[in-house]
Amino acid sequence: MRSRRFGPVLRKVAEEYQRDVVGPHCRSCLAPCCRLETLVLELDWDRLKSLWGVAGSRREFDDLLDRGQGPAEIRRQDGLYYAYRRVCPAFDEGRGLCRVYESSLKPPGCTDFPVYEESQGLTADLRCEAVDSDDLAARVQRAVRGAAVVSVRKNPRFPFLVSLSMSSPGRAARRRGPNGPEETGL
Repeated sequence: MRSRRFGPVLRKVAEEYQRDVVGPHCRSCLAPCCRLETLVLELDWDRLKSLWGVAGSRREFDDLLDRGQGPAEIRRQDGLYYAYRRVCPAFDEGRGLCRVYESSLKPPGCTDFPVYEESQGLTADLRCEAVDSDDLAARVQRAVRGAAVVSVRKNPRFPFLVSLSMSSPGRAARRRGPNGPEETGL
């Protein structure tokens, strides 16, 4: 039950969680996502050019990539660029902070990671050591004030992703069978 009325509530919970839990943890994180060891950063041309200090035209850069002479950590597909396995140039490892986080150069994925809104609720990426899916679910449950039951379910294909979805209180109770609930319902 992802009704439109919960959209603003979920967005607010995700933003507050990022601000109050994830952001403060970044400075002491043992595996910063900005190192791009397990994550891929999606970039448009303007951000790539600025962050990676690319000189020359997009066509020249794309030609270098096609010949295997561009930065090894950059791939392109469908008009976008993807960086991985190299620390993002905007990340200051000494301070544990992003130099462009408060600017228009910040890639959109950096705002959403590790908690983002999807059509059926929220998704949390457990590769971020700051994420506690039980805490996040409790925050969502408090925010919806009993109007829905929040369920947490691991993605079977990507076990580091958990989905937080909502259902009406009566529907959640009907899903419980003799062996307990299908999902964790708060």
